[in-house]
Amino acid sequence: MVFSAKAQEVRKNKKNGGFSFTILKDVASTEVKNQYKSGTCWTYSSQSFLESEAIKKGKGTFDLSEMFIVRNMYSLKAQKYMRWGGAVSFGPGGEFHDVINCARIFGIVPQLAYTGFPYGGTKPMHGEMDAVVKAMMDAALKLPDGKLSPALSKSVEATLDNYLGKVPESFNFAGKMYTPASFRDYIGINPDDYVEVTSFTHHPFYEKFALEVSDNWANYQDYNVPLNEMMGIIDNALDNGYTVAWAGDVSEKGFSFKNGVAIVPEKDWVDMTQEEMDSVFNHPLKQRVITQELRQEGFDNLSTTDDHGMHIIGKAKDQTGEVYYIVKNSWGTDRNDAKGYFYASASYVAYKTTSIMINKNAIPKELAKKMKI
Repeated sequence: MVFSAKAQEVRKNKKNGGFSFTILKDVASTEVKNQYKSGTCWTYSSQSFLESEAIKKGKGTFDLSEMFIVRNMYSLKAQKYMRWGGAVSFGPGGEFHDVINCARIFGIVPQLAYTGFPYGGTKPMHGEMDAVVKAMMDAALKLPDGKLSPALSKSVEATLDNYLGKVPESFNFAGKMYTPASFRDYIGINPDDYVEVTSFTHHPFYEKFALEVSDNWANYQDYNVPLNEMMGIIDNALDNGYTVAWAGDVSEKGFSFKNGVAIVPEKDWVDMTQEEMDSVFNHPLKQRVITQELRQEGFDNLSTTDDHGMHIIGKAKDQTGEVYYIVKNSWGTDRNDAKGYFYASASYVAYKTTSIMINKNAIPKELAKKMKI
């Protein structure tokens, strides 16, 4: 099923909510899913993004397997963790490029071909698996026998297969046989089309650098551009029918999934009365102007953290004219009145974005030249 709204449609942030959003742009997307008890937002948001890419390319509507990505990338994470003697991150987290790299190396499969639930169930619960696999590797890194046994990698792979299932070498989809690689090509996904972009001043603009966040275990490099140009990329993408994979900080006081909004009030939280804080989600407030310096300060002092991967599918404005982005989340449809979506103000996105992933064709041509894309 494809979800898309008509321009100028008006929506509320929640039932009887005080925010009224006029839809300016809503790009076709698929239904909201639920990552449940797993730290796999990076794959849910990226697969949602690729599902919208397939729709835009005229290939059709697909339900892509998140767990196929998770299973394959766990193998690569485990290999790197052992080679680095445990000195790199190993856990459920990841970045958008992990999904694209998986598509490049292993391919893509539909949900019907690989659910990731070998013993039934419909939602991922990875706490035990994460703990078991890491404990196994940490025990081996103590070298109780003086060196690693070749049995270790086989044991890790077998454990992952037990929890998630073996990945298929081929499968039937709509009456035709595919491999993961041929299915990737069938739905029109070219891994070389996708780039990640960020905006920080501790590295030169128009060059690439490895974003210093723990989930960037692959040490992948993002393009670095000024803040106004990063925001311009988002707007240009949406205006031209592309969506945006969005990584950002959702631990802020201004983020309220329950209320369906993410905001940065002009008045600082520490200067608000309790009454003001209690009412910030009742109606629109004037938003803070976000500068490059303010954004950098948040990253440097660790108040901006790389918490969550989401999917920007559109743009709206509230009744005061403030611009918001329509965000598709991966926490199911029953945790807020907006059925799994929320509205993030342009100020919030400018302030709390750690990185975005876009189709490189969504970047304005002159900027793409400056970025050497």
